[in-house]
Amino acid sequence: MSVLAVGLSHRSSPVALLERAALSGEERLKLMSEMAASPAVDEVLMVSTCNRTEVYAEVDRFHPALNTITSLLSERTGVSMGELTEHAYVHYEERAVQHLFSVACGLDSMVVGEGQILGQVRNALKDAQHGGTLGRVLNDLGQRALRVGKRAHTETHLDHAGADMVTLGLEVALERLRPGTAGAVAAAPASCPAGAGGPQADEADAALPEPQALTGVRVLVLGAGSMSALAANTVARQGATSVAVANRTAERAERLAECLTEAYEPMAGRAVPFDEAASAVADADLVISCTGAQGLVLTAEDVRAALESAPRRTRPTVFLDLALPRDVDEAVRGLPGAELVDIEDLRRAAAEGVPGAEGGSGAVPVVRRIVEEEAAEYEAVRRADLVAPTVVALRAKANEVLEGELARLEGRLPDLGDREREEITRAMRRVVDKLMHQPTVRVKELAARPGGDAYGDALRELFGLDPDAPDAVRRPEPVAGEDA
Repeated sequence: MSVLAVGLSHRSSPVALLERAALSGEERLKLMSEMAASPAVDEVLMVSTCNRTEVYAEVDRFHPALNTITSLLSERTGVSMGELTEHAYVHYEERAVQHLFSVACGLDSMVVGEGQILGQVRNALKDAQHGGTLGRVLNDLGQRALRVGKRAHTETHLDHAGADMVTLGLEVALERLRPGTAGAVAAAPASCPAGAGGPQADEADAALPEPQALTGVRVLVLGAGSMSALAANTVARQGATSVAVANRTAERAERLAECLTEAYEPMAGRAVPFDEAASAVADADLVISCTGAQGLVLTAEDVRAALESAPRRTRPTVFLDLALPRDVDEAVRGLPGAELVDIEDLRRAAAEGVPGAEGGSGAVPVVRRIVEEEAAEYEAVRRADLVAPTVVALRAKANEVLEGELARLEGRLPDLGDREREEITRAMRRVVDKLMHQPTVRVKELAARPGGDAYGDALRELFGLDPDAPDAVRRPEPVAGEDA
């Protein structure tokens, strides 16, 4: 069995396509179940963030599995096969493992080194387990990816050298709100967790803009999940006059607002009913949205009405949309008095080198070496595991021969005494164990090396072992457009 990865990310696809490929939690569970139910796929794990939709699968053969995964992905997302062929990337075996490890470290993120991806990989594992599509192979791989990600952030300063999505978004938004104010960053943790009662932000500590950069700014935050909570903490720490929180679950908005008020007094935090979020725009200078909704939260008409009802201002109202699919109507970009910053803008900012968008020059190469080292170790263990059934079959055959010879001896020497029979049996078993020990230990060692599956093949051929023992996984033929 081998691991196959198929995905779309900010590196390969336009944001509009990523938006179409984004699936709700329930839709992802259904898609994973359909994939796992096909003959070509045994296990499925999906990593879905605002920047990527990736499928990891344990498969027996490359091409049937790839056809199944892409067909179902196209059917469920509405992204045509032609678009998938143009924008999707495919990784197989060692390259799939290395890609997941790179993702978990934040090397493949829009903002290099961001820490939120670790929580997203962990959630992907929980979803696959809940949906019944996670088996031993992908669970072990996913758990290893989490360990690799933690190691990368522990042993290097990757997370301090690079900003996270929230910080990068605020850097760009601040430049729109107050030209010339965005710039230097400094690392600082968030004080209030998601929903003021959800998972702590220890995996997504923010690298923050200049202290008090938001003095006098009124902020409206839509959503109370991990990214929204991180955004709320960030703006509160930077001197925002007030932070209003609107969420579909009112209790979570209220808990987050109360926590912000307690942590950042005299800053005022308050909860806003979600159905009044559009009208609350009139009282905000900066609106940050990341709700996870499948439709628009703020339409152009909502925003136009709110801005027209607000007192005349000397600066625009800035909308920072961190959601995928979008929370804020793209048409807001053309409204007088409004500035929209979405993921497409952030991708351009990261590519253009906005301060904090790239990891430090020293940390990135070190993390890449960690990824390569961990991937090589994982592959060595996997190859050794693949030869284990062959070793078991070899020992079983040796024991079968031994038992046959003992039975034959019993027939030829029926009058042999019990003591002599026991001594002969022990001696023959010691001979078999000693003869088997070196080959079985050695084949496991050799199998861990690249190309080591040939040794398992040789054992099966030489000793005529059970042909149902696992064969070496066939490698795929080169596929046009496959990632290097």
